Amino acid sequence: MMVNWIEETEKRRDQIIQDTQEFLKIKSVLDEEGGKKGAPFGEGIQQAFEHLLNKGEQDGFDSKNLDGYAGHLEMGSGDEIVGILCHIDVVPEGDGWSSDPYGAEIRDGKIFARGALDDKGPTMAAYHAMKLVKDSGVSLNKTVRMIIGTDEESDWRCVDHYFKHEKMPDIGFAPDADFPIIHAEKGIIDAKLRFKTPHSAEDASMTLTTFSSGRRFNMVPDFAEAELKGADELEAQFNAWLKKDGVQGSIKRGSGVTKLQIEGVSAHAMEPNNGKNAGVSLAAFLASINLDGAGKKFAAFIKEHFYQDTRGKALRIETNDEVSGDLTVNLGTMQYGEGTGELGVNVRYPVTCSPEPVRNALESIDGAELTLFSDSPSHYVEADHPLIKTLAGVYEEQTGEKASLISIGGGTYARSLKAGVAFGPLFPGRPDIAHQKDEYIEIEDLIRATAIYAQAIYELAK
Repeated sequence: MMVNWIEETEKRRDQIIQDTQEFLKIKSVLDEEGGKKGAPFGEGIQQAFEHLLNKGEQDGFDSKNLDGYAGHLEMGSGDEIVGILCHIDVVPEGDGWSSDPYGAEIRDGKIFARGALDDKGPTMAAYHAMKLVKDSGVSLNKTVRMIIGTDEESDWRCVDHYFKHEKMPDIGFAPDADFPIIHAEKGIIDAKLRFKTPHSAEDASMTLTTFSSGRRFNMVPDFAEAELKGADELEAQFNAWLKKDGVQGSIKRGSGVTKLQIEGVSAHAMEPNNGKNAGVSLAAFLASINLDGAGKKFAAFIKEHFYQDTRGKALRIETNDEVSGDLTVNLGTMQYGEGTGELGVNVRYPVTCSPEPVRNALESIDGAELTLFSDSPSHYVEADHPLIKTLAGVYEEQTGEKASLISIGGGTYARSLKAGVAFGPLFPGRPDIAHQKDEYIEIEDLIRATAIYAQAIYELAK
C-alpha cells in the first residue's frame, strides 16, 4: 500500500495544530516539592503526562504508566521494537516573554509557548504520525512504541525508571533536536562547586551579602541579582559596566542595602554563546570593585574562569574533535550568602573524549569542594548503520535535500538507546530558540515533521 504521507498529514492540519496548542497550555515544569507517589515530579508534569496517555487510549493505542515516572503508547506487533523517545517536561519559562508562555498563541504562522520546540510540539507531531500510520491500515511487522519521559530537563530519572521495567527498543529516534540526522551527542557533565570563606572586611568598603543567578544547569541564566552593604557610590561604575558589557540592569538603594540586577539572554547550555550569562556579567563587575574578602573571592573566581570563556580555557579543560567539535562550559547556577558560595557547572565534552580530565580539573581547584559530579556519556551511531540509512532515505524523499549527519552538544533521549538518533524537528536554517523567551515552532515545520515521522515509522516498522 502506497501512502502519500504529506497529503494525509495535510488533511489533519487543523487537528494537529489544535492538539498541540492544548498540550502546550499545560505548565509541565518540574516541582520537586509537589511530588508524590504516582506523580513524582509535581502536578503540572503529571497533568501533561496523563493528558497524552488518555489521548492515546482514546485513539486506540495500548498505554502503560510506570508509576508516573514514564510510560508508553504502543501499536503494531512483533518482537522487535521501534522506539520514539519523547519528553513532556519543560524548563522554567524565564522572563521577558511577549505573550503568555503557556498561552500557545499563534502569531505569524508560529505557535509561541514554552515547550513548543522542546519537546511538546515535536511530541505531538510524533503522536499524530503514529496515529496516521495506524489509521492508514498499513501492515507493520514490528512493535512501535512512543516512550514518554517526564524528567528529561533535569536528571533523567524517568528513563532510568522506565528501562528498569521495560525492554529497550532495538532502534529508534528522538524528535527533540535538528534535521537531518543527529548521530553524535556530546557527553554531558553536571558539577557543583562549593566555596566557603570567612568574612573579611579589611580594606574593603563594601560587603557582598547575597548573590543569585540561574535556575538550571542546562540554561544560560538570563537574570542575576546581588545585594551589598556600604555601596553608596556605585551607580556610575555600574552603569558604565552595563554599557561596556552590553547588558541591561538596574541599581536600587534602601535601608543601607544596595541591590544590583542584570538581565541577560537565556539559551540552551549546549551552546552558551547563543545567550548572555547575566550571572557571569554581574560577578565580573563585582570582581572589579572593593569588596570584602569572601565576596571578592567568589566573584573573582567566576570572572577568572567563566567570563567570556565558554570553552574551558581558564579551567584548562579545552578540547575538541572532528566528529562533534568543541567542549563547551556553561555556568548555569550561582548562589552566595554568608561567606558560602555554590556554582552549578554544565560541561559538554566531545564524543571521542573522556570526562576524567574535567573531573580532575574541578577537583584541583584551590578553595573549592566538588560536591557533585554527574556524567551522561557521549553517544555515537556510525554513518552506515541501517537506522541512519532508512531515516536518510525518508528525509531526502520528503525534502529533496541531502540528509547530512550532524553532531550536537545537547543531550536527547536517543542516547538511552544503543541504536538511537535525534531526528528533527528543527529544519536547517531555522533558529534554535529552545530554552529561550518567546520559544516557538513554525506551523509549517510542525506539519512537515509529522509527515516525515509518519513515513519514518512506517519504513522502520514495516
